[in-house]
Amino acid sequence: MIATLFGAAFHLIVGGGARYLALYLLSGWIGFALGQSLGDLLGIAVLRIGQINFVAASLGALLALIAARIFSSERPSMRR
Repeated sequence: MIATLFGAAFHLIVGGGARYLALYLLSGWIGFALGQSLGDLLGIAVLRIGQINFVAASLGALLALIAARIFSSERPSMRR
């Protein structure tokens, strides 16, 4: 639920259509899971809520969302 909230909030802030909403939700889920796993692997225990390492998981989700935004944005073509 937290990862879904991150993805939806990011979409609300940066905008876009339904395709971008799906991209941001998926990126939030993947980033949250990777951040959680990396936090457990490295032993980061800042703001642990039950089994969730909130800081590491949130940082992973944020980085994944930013990466998705950067790599999905349309760039003007360079025509001569």
